[in-house]
Amino acid sequence: MSDRFIFTTSQTNCHHCKQVADHIIKVVPYKAEVACANCGSTRVFIPRIQDVSQPGAFTPISCHDIWELKSDAECRNCHVTGPHDLVIACRHLTVHCRNCKFTHFYKLDIEFIAKDELKV
Repeated sequence: MSDRFIFTTSQTNCHHCKQVADHIIKVVPYKAEVACANCGSTRVFIPRIQDVSQPGAFTPISCHDIWELKSDAECRNCHVTGPHDLVIACRHLTVHCRNCKFTHFYKLDIEFIAKDELKV
């Protein structure tokens, strides 16, 4: 299994530049990043816990709009490729497998403004 877990984009209001722009979302086991394609505002989240639990175990609390997305990915627990719920807030990010209920919980580690010059 590769390190790539979820790689998707979502068009929404940027909390930094306030423009509707694509946000590049990259989630791997050891970190998650959300970057605005317009201004380069990037939030880096690090793993806090992983758990198999019921939906709603992590209550989204946010100072910005909460983004609730869905992305297909191979679950790191049950290895089934299927829908995962992503909840992205200003201070945390969760990925929840709909098949086995395995949940990755990431907390905000750092936020910075920079354009991705490598276009990765």
